[in-house]
Order: sequence, then structure tokens, then C-alpha cells
Amino acid sequence: MSAKPLGFGIWGTGMIAEFHAKALAEIPGVKVVAAYNRSPAKAETFARQYGATACATPEALLAHPDVDVVCLCTPSGDHLAPALACARAGKHVVVEKPLEVTLARCDALTAACAQAGVVLAGILPRRFGAGSQALKAAVVAGRFGQITLAGALIPWWRTQAYYDSAAWRGTFALDGGGALMNQGIHTIDLLLWFLGPVKRVSATAGLVAHEGIEVEDIATGWIEFANGARATLAGSTACWSGTGFPAEIRIHGTTGSAVLRDDKLTAFEFATPHAADAQHLAPATEDAGAGANDPKAIGHAWHRLNLEDAIAAIRANGRPSVDGAEGRKAVELILALYASAQSGGVPIDLPLKGDPVLRPLGRKKSV
Repeated sequence: MSAKPLGFGIWGTGMIAEFHAKALAEIPGVKVVAAYNRSPAKAETFARQYGATACATPEALLAHPDVDVVCLCTPSGDHLAPALACARAGKHVVVEKPLEVTLARCDALTAACAQAGVVLAGILPRRFGAGSQALKAAVVAGRFGQITLAGALIPWWRTQAYYDSAAWRGTFALDGGGALMNQGIHTIDLLLWFLGPVKRVSATAGLVAHEGIEVEDIATGWIEFANGARATLAGSTACWSGTGFPAEIRIHGTTGSAVLRDDKLTAFEFATPHAADAQHLAPATEDAGAGANDPKAIGHAWHRLNLEDAIAAIRANGRPSVDGAEGRKAVELILALYASAQSGGVPIDLPLKGDPVLRPLGRKKSV
């Protein structure tokens, strides 16, 4: 007799929940069994599409006898309260990025899951792509020598209609920020994953191409890492393109250099080459960027790999690759960049001693 499938509940059935549900449908031994949305009609539509039960309340979702794990697909600044409820109910928790929008909330969320003895997994799916994995392995192996210079570029586009589509979008309270916290966090997380702890940052940010939002649609800065490497960062949702450009990371050292465009390594060169290096290279074509112009145009393959890692940890009662501590790192760096930008570019040392108070850059929305 086969083992009972690991049952997943989906809390929040907006766009990102589709990525979770489609990814879970491809993983053996798991099943989406329940879904909740504040709008019963949306929950019904989602549940019908994925063969799940629509729940009228969060309590009903958590009381469902077959729910073992809950994927939180609520707005970014509304992860803490649902996570606390899941932990109290003894449910494992998978949290869509960012983990939360303040360090205090990240820490409270992580502590609650630890106290309840449930696994907490974050969603930072670009870590799991083949290109990212190959680049990380090269860094760990020391193939770059002394890493000297790096860069991250996210020249993306979002229409005004995107920000107008939901009241929470473009607010610090529920979106946590703009081009860096919402869109750029994937690339920023990779930069941290590759290069390690940060010593100091400086940044500038602005709102130049959208209205009716509080947050930045463009930001630039520099980052000094603890290992001595320096990096530049530029992220925006104000860079129009017909197809969209990939997010890009460049890493240079005394014995190697690499360029990662989305998950394609278009340069992977070392003073001491390996025979297998060439197999990681992809053509340096101007492919459309994953999610660059359309947040739905990413696909769910990276989510599947991220969720498979979380599921393995749950089944082994172990630690997922992206746990609470890992999910917190990008949030801290982005908040430090915001703090510098809002103080006129003054350098900010890390680790932060607390959450910065952030001022709206544009007209405040009501949510």
C-alpha cells in the first residue's frame, strides 16, 4: 500500500499561487488538497482548477485533516500572521519571497516555527537553476581566486496597470518596497549566496516612471562584501523593452570570471580550465528575460526544484536549503540599501541593528 501523499494547503490564491500549484502537481507523493482566499469565489475557482477543497476561513484550511504543509502566497507584508497560525496548528510552512518585509517580522516568523517544531522553507527559486548551481560550485571550490568585482543588473519593466491591479502593490506595508524588494530580490539573493556576508552599502533610489505608489521603481548602489569584493547593483521596473532583458550577475576574480543571465552562463572562464566547463555555457543571445516584462512569464520549473528541496527537508525532519535564516539575508541587505538611499546615500554598515523607518517616495495608497 502506497504512503499517504503529503498534503499541501495554499493560503492566498493570487498569481504566485499558480506557480506553487503547478510545481506541486509535478512532484510525486504530494497533493494540493485545500485552498483559502479572502474572496470565496477566487478560492472556489482555484480549488476547482487544482482538484482541491475551497476553505471559507483560514481556520478551516488549518483544520483540514489532510493538510500537512501550507504555502503562504499572501502579499509580502502579510506573511507573519498566517505563518504564526500555521505554526500553532502544527503545519509546516513554505513562504513565498520575501520571507517578510522587516527584520523583526522575519525573526518572529522563524522563531515561531522553531518553537512549534515545524519546518520553515522560503521560496528563492533562482538558487536552484543549473547555471546558478554551477556558479556556486565554482565559488565554493575557489576557482575565482580572490573575488574582486561583481555586478547585478535587473533592467525590468512594469506597467502602471500592474501597480494599479491591487491596492497592496507599491506600498511599504504590504509590498515591502519596489524594484529591489519585489522584483530584484531574486538576483540580490543570488549575489549574497555567491559572495557571502556584506560589510557596507550605499544607494540611491527614486520613483520616476509610475504614480500612485510609495516605493522605488529605480535604485542603484554599491556593496562592499566582507571578503573584500565590491559590487555594483542596479534594479528597476522602469526599463521598457518589447521582450524584456534578463537579470544579470557578473563575478570577476584573480583567476576566473563568469556572467549569469537569468540562469544561463554566457561566460565561465578560469585560469585553470576544467574539461566540464564548456557544458555549462549557453549562447550569449538576447533572449527575453524571465519575468522581465511580465511576472507570469517565469515558469514554475525553479519553484518545483525549490519545493522539492523543502519537501525533502520536511520528510527527513531536516533543514531546507532556504530556511528562515537564509530568507532573512536578502531582506536585510535590501533594507540597508533603502536606509542608505533615504539618507542621501550615506554608507550603512551591516548587520543592521534594527529596522529602518522608510518614508514613502510617492503618493501613499490606502490599503
